[in-house]
Amino acid sequence: MQAVLVALAVGAGTAGVVTLLGSSSKINEKPSRISLDVPATSTPFDPTRPTMSAPPSASASVTGISAPPPSSAVGSIVPSTSAGATPGQPDPGGPGPGQPTGGPGPTTTRPPVTTTAAPPPVDSTVAPKVLNIVNNWRLQFGCAPISLDSRLNRASQNHSADMAANNYYSHTSQDGRSYMDRAYEQGYWMPGGENLARGPRTAEEVMNAWMNSSSNRANILNCNLRTMGVGLAGPGYYWTQMFGY
Repeated sequence: MQAVLVALAVGAGTAGVVTLLGSSSKINEKPSRISLDVPATSTPFDPTRPTMSAPPSASASVTGISAPPPSSAVGSIVPSTSAGATPGQPDPGGPGPGQPTGGPGPTTTRPPVTTTAAPPPVDSTVAPKVLNIVNNWRLQFGCAPISLDSRLNRASQNHSADMAANNYYSHTSQDGRSYMDRAYEQGYWMPGGENLARGPRTAEEVMNAWMNSSSNRANILNCNLRTMGVGLAGPGYYWTQMFGY
């Protein structure tokens, strides 16, 4: 599944997705290509700041987390399976295929046990991991580190869960709320921007995808921002990254 990215910041107009992404996207439909829109920002990204041709080497990482190179961008997702017997394998609680059941008589075989796809697990440490990578990049571009804010975490997690549960993918909630509205609901009054992604499975993968998108990278490297929240929900790996002043 290809990563699907969207970025939005304060003052954004109605930005159209470049390719094949709409708010009616279904949760079980695997994105076939990367889609982007270009946000407007209340504090424009400084074009004179050095541009990035490639993410830094692992030596720049904090707490052992490094920014992946562009070539490691997410390509596809293999869903996990529920615990249980493997199709075609013997059930440990009874005789295997072709084995006698006890006394004389015809042998019996057990039908294969069907496995079902399970929702992707949500890593409770994902927000600190994303924060570490964000601050690695900000340090290299001369920006002060940012910190996690519990209100933005809640707003981000709620939006990711809402998108996953209701089969849509958009900065605008189905009831019409913007990311600013969602921040206000949690008591945060100075939201500064939002990045979305669908498909990446880890903090490293989603940050690599965002940093290779100029519009998403502009939010991450906005030196005026001070706080951040992160949300992740499945199935579908819906990511929300919200920033604040």
